[in-house]
Parts: sequence; structure tokens; C-alpha cells
Amino acid sequence: MNQNPSAEWLEADGLGGFASGTVGGSRTRRYHALLLAALTPPTGRTVLVDGFDAWLERGDGAYDGGSPTREFLTRQRYAPNVTTTSSVGGPGFEVEPWPAWTWQLGSDATVECELFVPHGSSAVALRWRATGVPAGLTLVVRPFLSGRDAHALHHENPGCDSGADVSSARVRWQPYASLPAVLSASNGDYHHAPLWYRNFELDEERDRGFDHTTDCFSPGELRWDLSQGDAVWMLAAEGLPGVDRVLRGRPLATYRSIRSAELRRRARFPSRLHRSADSYLVARGAGKTIIAGYPWFTDWGRDTFIALRGLCLATGRLDEARDILLAWGETVSQGMVPNRFVDQGDAPEFNAVDASLWFVVAAWEYLQAAPDSPARVPLERAIRRIVQGYADGTRYGIRADGDGLLLSGEPGVQLTWMDARVGDWVVTPRIGKPVEVQALWLNALRIASGLDAGLTSLLGRGLASFGGRFWNPDRECLYDVVDADRIPGRVDGSIRANQIFAVGGLPFPLLEGDRARQVFGTVKRLLHTPLGLRSLAPGDGAYVPHYRGGPRERDAAYHQGTVWPWLAGAFGEAWLRVEGNTDAVRAQIRQEVVQPLLAHLGDAGLGHISEIADAEPPHTPRGCPFQAWSLGELIRLVRLLDQGEGARAASRSGRRRKVAGGQPSRS
Repeated sequence: MNQNPSAEWLEADGLGGFASGTVGGSRTRRYHALLLAALTPPTGRTVLVDGFDAWLERGDGAYDGGSPTREFLTRQRYAPNVTTTSSVGGPGFEVEPWPAWTWQLGSDATVECELFVPHGSSAVALRWRATGVPAGLTLVVRPFLSGRDAHALHHENPGCDSGADVSSARVRWQPYASLPAVLSASNGDYHHAPLWYRNFELDEERDRGFDHTTDCFSPGELRWDLSQGDAVWMLAAEGLPGVDRVLRGRPLATYRSIRSAELRRRARFPSRLHRSADSYLVARGAGKTIIAGYPWFTDWGRDTFIALRGLCLATGRLDEARDILLAWGETVSQGMVPNRFVDQGDAPEFNAVDASLWFVVAAWEYLQAAPDSPARVPLERAIRRIVQGYADGTRYGIRADGDGLLLSGEPGVQLTWMDARVGDWVVTPRIGKPVEVQALWLNALRIASGLDAGLTSLLGRGLASFGGRFWNPDRECLYDVVDADRIPGRVDGSIRANQIFAVGGLPFPLLEGDRARQVFGTVKRLLHTPLGLRSLAPGDGAYVPHYRGGPRERDAAYHQGTVWPWLAGAFGEAWLRVEGNTDAVRAQIRQEVVQPLLAHLGDAGLGHISEIADAEPPHTPRGCPFQAWSLGELIRLVRLLDQGEGARAASRSGRRRKVAGGQPSRS
């Protein structure tokens, strides 16, 4: 049971849409919604139903103990700083197998509400169940409709159609003709009574420096007598996938059917982490892709290939990995894969030096796991096109330099994962030869040289140059950028987490022995926190201890100390490599890296890992509460540790078998 009212839950639909909210019930983000549909999966996200108000009524003016006639089950926030309350008190909450709230009414009476999204459907289903309640107890629900881009807000306007088409147990609302209608099915009674609810206050939006008040249209009321049985209510977006499945037949029977099917589907996942991982795998056209994070990201190239290693490869979902890689492999242009597709439409953006290299790593690891895959030929072709394109030169000055390292970057463009930008200000431009880009480049060269021997000499030059040019003897670590700003010999000595990829996080480490241990030691001492690695060491003049304020302040802090949980995977793997894959080392990694992240599953985005956290204690979670690569790298690290323990157990078992086989028979 989680009693943190600001913690957030997520129900993803597998199409890019979702339902989300807080444990306490108040909507604090513009993205908190009951029915948020992807009109062009996984993009075109549109809020059709923001939420609802729900209360209990009894005709004689009291229930157990003479309580008031109306008791609100939901909680709303209105400007300025007004919160609706109820004498029922705060509900109990469970997040597994899906969000469920329980209210205690008097001594023996309870009301429970559960909510889930059927996978593959632009829909949501709810059920209220009462026990020990008096006869005539009525549940009343008022839907809150809008019809807005998920990134926008909604305000009262004369263009909203307040009508309703009512047919038996079904109601159809379409406030705006340009958007799908909202279809409602329930075993209650509908009473049309249009109202506007004004000035909902969204606290997270206010704290992030954005507009934070919104209005919703409420078309009417749904009513059920809870003393007569369960109340069910299902909503779907007309014309989108899953409508027929959710709205066919009698509502109560349909609810029970889709509930049972969804329970069976979720039960097939072996762990909570596996179930959470499934939230990010969604449809794109006839294939699959990975949502970078909820609630505001869509599918990004860099995030997809990093997250895929944990979400798909470490969980054994090789078919999904194949489909995702094949789809992205077809987008290669001048040696580059797109870094993202815009939310409205399909125009790709090629603005990352590392996304294509992460593709090479993910594709190679997939082929190691599935050596007989029919995708081998097209994936190897994509790998060759990327590496050769980079070697020859492509957009943004990306090209192999004479020393075999990869040069990249132009003024005004942010190409690495440290990509914050405010107007024309690129916060961490990192033009030149960034350290993690070289680790990726040399890994990609090593992979591609197995397909094209002509790349071997370039690989050799790059490896020799890396060892000689990146070592910072004064600080016993690696420079963050060499040939900074494209000026030969200029170095950026900032101590950043990027250097960890020379030791862990990629198939082939660039450093071993004393230098690897020194890099790991520096990173552990200055950058490691319970929620991941700081992006910049304390004491640096650019260090920012807390990620807060408006957009400019937050973007200025994004990579200047802010903690990134996804880096914990590379850090844990580096630890294994420098200290040895022993029982004691694995136990230490579990204690210091894995366990804090597992504990975080109940802090912010329930069952998930946040995008970022403050650099200083208590390392408050920030940014996106449901982040694909954060979860994926945790899963990948856990898998590495499990494999090490499995290999150790197999070795012990093998020794026992050998000894037993060598003993003479006593018969």
C-alpha cells in the first residue's frame, strides 16, 4: 500500500496513449488524464477525458452514524490553492495489478474503485464495489471532458458541443468535431446536465514554470445504486483500436471479460520489472517502437537503442527487439538514424551523433542473442552503412579524423545525449571528440570490422589515440572532450559521468587494469549517488545542486550535476569489470546500486524509475517519472548480476559432478 499522495501511477495502452494520475487523486500535470489517446500511434497524443468527480449519496440524508448526504470520493484542486475534501478521508491504495483505491465508510462499510487500461485499446475501464453499505447508497460520477493536445491546456469556449447521443447503456460525446468522440458504456443511468468546471490547478505545471490552470466540460452524471452490485464504466475513443472489444455486449459482462483477459496477460510477466518494461513497447505502424518516457516523450532513437538492451534483450523479448531494430534500420540516411519523430506527424529529426552508434551496439547484441535471425542481413547492412557513413563524413561535421577518433559538432547544435538547449544557447555543446562518443565509435568500428576488414586499420588508429589522448593524469580519470571546439589539443577536463562508458556499459571496454580502476574510483567517489550518477562533479564552477525552477533554470541544471539513473547500468557493469565478477562484488553492487533503485519504484512513478534526480541529498526525483532507459538499464544490470551468479552456481555444480564422477564405485 502506498500512501504518498503525490506518487504517480501509469496505465499504458500499448499504442502510445495512457491513463495516469496521482495516488491522492488530484491531477497535478496537464498529462494526468483518464483517456489520453494516440491518434496516430504512437504520436498525436490527445486528452479526451481528463478525469471525473465521484461522490456518494443516500436518500435519507445519512449513512452509518449520520454522515452528510454527499461524500466525495475524488479530490480536486482549484485555483487559487483550493482542494476539495471529504470526511471519508484519504483512501488506501494499491498499484498491483493496477491502481485501486479503498475508502472506509463507518465501521464495516467500504467502497473500492479499480481502474485499468486494456492492452491494445484506446480505452479505460473502471469498477466500484461496495461492501457492508446500506440500501440505496448511490454513486454519482461526473466525467470531465476536454479534447486537447496532450501538451496543451483547455479553457471554456463556445465551440464546445455540449450535446450527447444516448442509447440504452451507451452514451456518445463529441465536444469537438475534429477529434474522436468519447464512447461511454456503463451499467448505470445517465442524466444529461452540461456544466463547465473552471480553474483546475495543476501544481506540477506551476512548479515547472508553465501555465497551470485548465477548464473541463462535464456533460452530465452517471448514477448507480452500489447496494445492488458492482458499478462498471468503460470509456473508449471512437475509431481507434479496441473500441469494439471494450464496448460490445452488456457492460458488466464485458467488463468481467476484459478484466480477466488483462489479468491473464499481466500474470505472464515473471516480475514487476518485466510488467513495467512492457509499458514502453508500443505500436508504430505495423511494427513496434519504444516510448522514451511517460508522460511527455514519444519514441527517440538514442533512448530506444539504450532502453532496448534491458527492456527487450535482457527480458528475452527478441521478436520485439528484432522488429524495432528492423524498423529503425530502414531509416538510415547518410549514415544516421533519426533521433526522434515529432509528436504530430512523422518527420524525422537527425540531430544526434550517438543515436546511430547505439543502434549498432543494440543490433549487434541482438544478433549475439539470436544468431540465426532472418534479420541478420538487413541489420548487418544497416551497421555497415552507419559506420561507413560516419567514417566518410555526414551531417554536422561528423567524420573520422586522422587519429581514428570521431569528430563532431557545430555551433548551435546539441548532438550528444547532454542535449539541453535554451533558445540559441546550447548548455553543454561538447563540440570536438566527446569521450562516450569515442567509446561508442570504437565499439561500432570493432563490430563493423568483423563485416568489413577494411575498417581494421581505422579501428587500430582510434584505439591507440584514445589511450594516449584522453588520459588526465592529474585527476586520474578521462577528459570529457578532446580537441574541444574543434581546436587541436584543447581539452575539457570537466569530471563527468560520460567517461564510465570507457569501462562499462558497452560490449568492449576501452580501458582495463589500473586506468580502468582509477576511472571507476573517481566516478564512484565524486559522481555516484543512490539514484545513479551525477552528470558533473561537485566543486565544478558549473555544478548545479538542484533541478528546479522554470524551463531555463531547469535546462541549465539538466546536465550540470543532475543525477541520471540510466547511468547506473554502465556504472554497475564497470564495477564488475574492475573488481571482478565475484559473489562479494555482486553483493556490493546489489546493495549500493540495485537496491536503492528498487526502493525508488515506490517513490515517484510507481513501479518505474524516474528520468533524473537532484544532485544533492535527498536526491529528490525530478523530470519524467516513467523513463524507459532508466528502467531498462536497471533490468540489464540485474540480468548481468544474475548471470554471474548463475555461472558461479553452474561452475560449482560442474566441479561437484567432476568429483563425484571420479570416485570409485562402493558397490
